[in-house]
Amino acid sequence: MLKNISKVKKEDISELMVSFSDPFRLEIIDLMMEGEVCVCDIMKLTKLSQSRISYHIKILKEAGLISDRQEGRWVYYSLKKEALFLIKEWITSLTDYSSNKKRCCE
Repeated sequence: MLKNISKVKKEDISELMVSFSDPFRLEIIDLMMEGEVCVCDIMKLTKLSQSRISYHIKILKEAGLISDRQEGRWVYYSLKKEALFLIKEWITSLTDYSSNKKRCCE
């Protein structure tokens, strides 16, 4: 079992990693790298149905990776930098820890 290699909660990272586990969600995340998007924009660019996009948006929101804001009848989605920083911190901890050549049962 790995030692506690960072301050990041494993449950938070687990949920975030699940959100990255689907190619369609990765495509939606890529679209959000440019800024806010609405479902109609995602539909145009991905050719996915509204219901399928809504399903993936729900998973991304539940994981804490994206946020939304309503403007009139439109809802705009964007990446949450806090979640991205958590992932970055965890990955950095992994790479730092793995560079230490500790052996089991020393």
